[in-house]
Amino acid sequence: MVRRPNNRNIVMIFRALSLDSRLRIVQLLSQRSLCVGAISNLLGMSSGAVSQHLRVLKDAGLVRAERRGYFIHYTVVPDAAARCQAAIESLLGSKKGDKQCDMKTKCQKPKELKGKPEK
Repeated sequence: MVRRPNNRNIVMIFRALSLDSRLRIVQLLSQRSLCVGAISNLLGMSSGAVSQHLRVLKDAGLVRAERRGYFIHYTVVPDAAARCQAAIESLLGSKKGDKQCDMKTKCQKPKELKGKPEK
């Protein structure tokens, strides 16, 4: 079970997934584990750029590294989808917007609204 993420974790997850390059890396790693060189060749990126993207994904808790001989292979963590879903639900809430404003003293009355459409 994934814990409810705090704001820092939510920001890290969204930042990690905000670039197309990182999304493509996650898509590749969700199919199989790969080393930096393989990801670099598949995506046509420099190995330095891939390494930096992997660091961001690892810091967000979406990817893990495993040493295999001379190489480090990366894979998506098993609960990555659950972490992303928890971040979205924490941000937007799992209930749809069925609550209404209950701050009646601070709400404007319809005739006080600025930019009221004319009839």
